[in-house]
Amino acid sequence: MKNLRSICFLVFFSYVQCQTLQRSLLAAALNHTNSQNYLQENLRDITSIMVAQFLQKSTYQEVQTIVEELVDRAEKYKVLKPQESPSECSHQLMTTFLEHVCNNQGMADKQEFSDCCNVNNKARLKCFLLYKKDDTEYSDVFQIPNLEQICEVDKENQASVKERYIYETSRKHPFLYGPTILTMSACYETAIRSCCQEENKTECFQIKLEPIRKYVREISLRHHHLCEIGIKFNHKVSKAVELVLLTKKQLKANFSEIAKLAGDVKNLHQTCCEGDVVACVLGRSRLMNDTCSKQSTLSSKITPCCALSVPFRGECIINSENDDKPDLPSLPLSRFTEDRFVCKQFIDKQDDLLPEFLYEYSRRHSELAVSVILRVYTVYQNLLGKCCKLENPLECYSHGKEMFQRVVGESHERIKNHCDLREKLGDANFHDRLIILYTKKVPQLSAQELVTFTKNMADAATKCCPLRDEQRFVCMEDSAKLILGALCRRHEAEPINAGVGHCCEDSYAFRKPCFDDLQVDRTYISPPLSCDQVISLKEDLCKAREEQFQTEKQKLLSDLVKQKPQATEMQFQSIIADFAHLVETCCQAEESEMCFRGEGSKLIEKCQSLLGHK
Repeated sequence: MKNLRSICFLVFFSYVQCQTLQRSLLAAALNHTNSQNYLQENLRDITSIMVAQFLQKSTYQEVQTIVEELVDRAEKYKVLKPQESPSECSHQLMTTFLEHVCNNQGMADKQEFSDCCNVNNKARLKCFLLYKKDDTEYSDVFQIPNLEQICEVDKENQASVKERYIYETSRKHPFLYGPTILTMSACYETAIRSCCQEENKTECFQIKLEPIRKYVREISLRHHHLCEIGIKFNHKVSKAVELVLLTKKQLKANFSEIAKLAGDVKNLHQTCCEGDVVACVLGRSRLMNDTCSKQSTLSSKITPCCALSVPFRGECIINSENDDKPDLPSLPLSRFTEDRFVCKQFIDKQDDLLPEFLYEYSRRHSELAVSVILRVYTVYQNLLGKCCKLENPLECYSHGKEMFQRVVGESHERIKNHCDLREKLGDANFHDRLIILYTKKVPQLSAQELVTFTKNMADAATKCCPLRDEQRFVCMEDSAKLILGALCRRHEAEPINAGVGHCCEDSYAFRKPCFDDLQVDRTYISPPLSCDQVISLKEDLCKAREEQFQTEKQKLLSDLVKQKPQATEMQFQSIIADFAHLVETCCQAEESEMCFRGEGSKLIEKCQSLLGHK
């Protein structure tokens, strides 16, 4: 992912100039008190994020009304002493908000929270969180109805434009962390001000708002994925993910520093995922201040970030490049497979030994994807669990190094084969191959869901496969974890099949290989459909854009596979090709509907022959 400076380059420079450095850009100036001041100054926006992320069906005005009431009750934030923690206040704000919703029967019913209001506070929050919907129901970006009008609104009330963006972004992305929304709202606000001064406002908005939209969409997926890990798997998995990420980014830091930081980051993720935006904002600010105070021992790459003001500092550090790889001796890593005292450490201090192995391995293999490193970590953990029960455990776990290499090699080979197939077939045929493959694996998904899921996989291959080897492997693994994470959330909401359930719940590290190896679901019996139902020949097809028409073809392909999974790919493609030719021919005819009725009968007959219908 590009760091924030590349995402916000066009807006940040003007932001610094226009704001005349309202807050000092020096890291030393941003201590606890500054963080608290930032919280106080932005309490309204922070509360808006919290309310809009929970009440996704509420109008902008409804959200603002609730925000006004909550902010009025949050005056105690302004009298906090530097040594006090605001956790009690943020907890009280959340409790007050949930009570407000539950005391308003109409609002609770509208948001479908009635069942949540019948349980106590802790269970109530968990219940509310279950109703957050991160999907495409909501507008992808804040739509600008009229460029001249929005510039006029901005001139009269600059806060209104920013507040509206915060509202729209928060309800569309309920798992996007509050600090990120605040950061991007500052970018958005600056883009608006800049473009409103340009003669060609439309072009300016397209150039400056598209990177913001793209970044928000991608980082939202990542935040939702992190929340899923914390909920689905135990805290050790969540901490292991953070330990790898932090080690790769800060290769100079020692183990104790990384381990503590990983624990702090894990806890921060939990706070953010629970929707406590106040604690999330303040927690990230403090964590980034602490990181910047140790930048000389952590990473040289974060120095420019630490010179930025809140809220840009945090986003910049999170998206900064990995540190330069130092020359490291092999001894600290080899001891995990050669030291005869490993089993004693494993039995007595497993929670120390395994994270230290993960740290040392990550430092020496920072070029690997996080998921691949976690596979090695899982293999090592299972290896010790088996070997330490034997009479000669050293002889057993001394083969660990070869096993690690095999895990890495197999992971890379899977991706190489995937990319080779794409190159051989071309993008369009590669996507069709994925549709056939996954329709057989997860036929319970609708045709539209399968087309969307496989399109995401195909798009990832298009983006990642042209990269050089190491970048390709990291890119594909990184994309796969997000795509499969979304599929697993779909399974959580509405179970798909036993195979998907196993892959989603068994091992986070081996989730991708599990899906790669997932077999045809032979328990699935498709509801019988006639070819008239499978093939839709309507005049509307002539009005469809190219992308819509491709989707219709692919949905047809998926439906055919569901009806006759044992048919060959060539048989499926023959019908798809005839369908495309028929649509092209009839859409050029004077009487399209009559053409579809006449010529379509031949296609229906061919389909019936394939499906075995008379």
